[in-house]
Amino acid sequence: MKKVLITGASGGFGLEFAVQLEQQGYALLLHGRDKARLQLTLDALEHPERHSFLFADLSSRKETEMLIDSLVGSDLYGLVNNAGFGVWGGFAAKESVAQADVIRVDLLAPVMLAHAVLPCLIRNKGFMINVSSLAGETPLPYLATYAAVKAGMTFWSEAIRAEHQGEVRVVTLAPGPSPTGFRDVSGAPKGKGDVFSTTAKKVVSSSLQTLDAGGGYCVPGWRHQLLWCIQKITPRFISLALMVNYLKK
Repeated sequence: MKKVLITGASGGFGLEFAVQLEQQGYALLLHGRDKARLQLTLDALEHPERHSFLFADLSSRKETEMLIDSLVGSDLYGLVNNAGFGVWGGFAAKESVAQADVIRVDLLAPVMLAHAVLPCLIRNKGFMINVSSLAGETPLPYLATYAAVKAGMTFWSEAIRAEHQGEVRVVTLAPGPSPTGFRDVSGAPKGKGDVFSTTAKKVVSSSLQTLDAGGGYCVPGWRHQLLWCIQKITPRFISLALMVNYLKK
């Protein structure tokens, strides 16, 4: 049975990826930090006996390297780089450790994991899904580091896709606001961007449809596509002036 590693499988998009990929017949390596929350993901699946847990704090280089070492011999078919979080608030007001952890978890760890398993994915003619965000399409006051990291994720993922066209299918998934628990973790105020909100189920199913089509850049659902179009046509100096007021608590 083909194996797929999902990072950040404890909830949100990770949980939905687990549900939908299991339905496609994959055996899952479910990564997270919290055993109890991962167990909830496993309990939501129809065939828990097929799947296994991998524990690592991706903000730690040592634990990320240990996770990579544990994958030796796993013969992966797919990798879903989903783990990530943001820190809401004025940049100067937030601790530098938290800002650096966003970079480590959201970008550095995916780069390290992909570099380690890409030869296996190519050999198996498999796939990689990199969960980025429409936050990476424009600078975002009060989510400055997160937006910068997601811009990096998008550019990196798209470059990898171009380099390995025909060898491995790569999806760059760029959703907008979704009810995934991101706001609870980041401290973001409720209500911001709700008009564009799209379900996790729709986001994940759209990414898998893009994967079936051979890979590509995926903005899921018409609401997120509308937001993406607005971002593209609005000059940066205007969007910054609007966002700095709209996003402030």
